[in-house]
Amino acid sequence: MSGPPSEVLDCPAAADTEAVGESLAARLLPGDVVLLEGDLAAGKTTLVRGLVRGLGGDAAEVSSPTFVLLVSHPCGGRGIGIVHHVDLYRLGERVRDLREIGVEEALSDPEAVTAVEWPKDVLATWIPADARVWRVVITTGSDDVRRVVVRSPGSRRRPG
Repeated sequence: MSGPPSEVLDCPAAADTEAVGESLAARLLPGDVVLLEGDLAAGKTTLVRGLVRGLGGDAAEVSSPTFVLLVSHPCGGRGIGIVHHVDLYRLGERVRDLREIGVEEALSDPEAVTAVEWPKDVLATWIPADARVWRVVITTGSDDVRRVVVRSPGSRRRPG
């Protein structure tokens, strides 16, 4: 049984990781969710910087939302008006905590892409059934080269 298609890319520099994000942005549609996993300093925020640039936003404004937890970046690419960038590293699985920072609203924003660093299992209850969910895993090798695995969601279920 095969899952959705995956790409595996080696990124020797931060600019390469950012370019992967920019390339991914070209495939995103409004309502898509991008779940980002990887160790601390693996390059998750760098990849989001590329997403924002690829969707017409200001990549220079993207920084890790570790302390503010959710930041929204205006964009203007292909019907995607905003990228919600969420970092759940400091939060547990409590629904109340996620609700307080606005994760539920971000995930249900039909004109946005939501990129979630350190995704929690509880998110599954809030991701709309018709959303496409991309999974990105970033690992760092012994030579400091980042390996980025992008798993596409397969076909879109919602009409459009």
